[in-house]
Amino acid sequence: MDDLTALARHQLDDARASAHGRSAHLFLHDGPLRQTVIALTSGASLDEHNTPPAASLQVLHGRIRLTMKSGDQDMIAGQVGPIPHERHGLEALEDCAVLLTAVTAVRATSS
Repeated sequence: MDDLTALARHQLDDARASAHGRSAHLFLHDGPLRQTVIALTSGASLDEHNTPPAASLQVLHGRIRLTMKSGDQDMIAGQVGPIPHERHGLEALEDCAVLLTAVTAVRATSS
């Protein structure tokens, strides 16, 4: 079992030491399921990117902004929500750590 609080703290330390203000650690990889702790220092961002078939974001520490054409969404520590099915980016409104849960493939159902 992984300790999310310890993982978030460690990734925040790594992000603060990074020239880009970012750090990430994939700690669970089971078939199409991925869980990653991502840390960003205040003002750092992840550029716009595509969404996997299914994903959620839980803010473990700090405040973030999901940026999307349909409208930005701010989230604070303790909140969790789905990642919209559109290109999006992520901005750190303050030092933050998030848990990204993603499903990279969906099995087709037969009729």
